[in-house]
Amino acid sequence: MHLVRFKAYGHENVIGEHKTTVEITTEDYLTIQGTCIVGVQANQKLSDLAPKIRELVTLETTKIVLVMEVEGIIEQVTGTGGQNLTYSDSVSMVARTSSYQCGRTLMINADKAASNLSREFVRLLEKNGVEMNCELHFIPER
Repeated sequence: MHLVRFKAYGHENVIGEHKTTVEITTEDYLTIQGTCIVGVQANQKLSDLAPKIRELVTLETTKIVLVMEVEGIIEQVTGTGGQNLTYSDSVSMVARTSSYQCGRTLMINADKAASNLSREFVRLLEKNGVEMNCELHFIPER
C-alpha cells in the first residue's frame, strides 16, 4: 500500500451537493458553481505523485481510498484505478462515481459523490480556512 497525506481547507462557498463527483483543488477560490468541491488550497497535486503510484492507478484492480477529516469528523470515498488515468493535472483531483477518466480524475467507480457526504462534514467545510486532513491510500490487488 502507498499512503499520501496532505491538507486542504474549507471555503465559504463549499456546497457539496454534486451527485457524481467529489473534488479537491489547489486553487484558493471557489464559486458557488463548484458544487463538487469540498476543499481548496490543497498542498498536493495529482501531477506530483510518485511514478510508482501513477503506474499503480492505471490498473483497474487498484483500490483508491480518499480519507478526509475535519474537526474529528471523517469521511471516506473509495473507488478504483483505470487504464486511462494519467494524473497529469496540477490543479484538481476528482473522485468520480462514473468510469470517466481524464487528467483530473483521482479515481473512478467511487462509492460516494459530494452529495453523499454527511451534511455535518460539509457544514464544517463552509468555514473559510478550516483545515481538512486528507489521506490517499493506493492498495494494489494481491
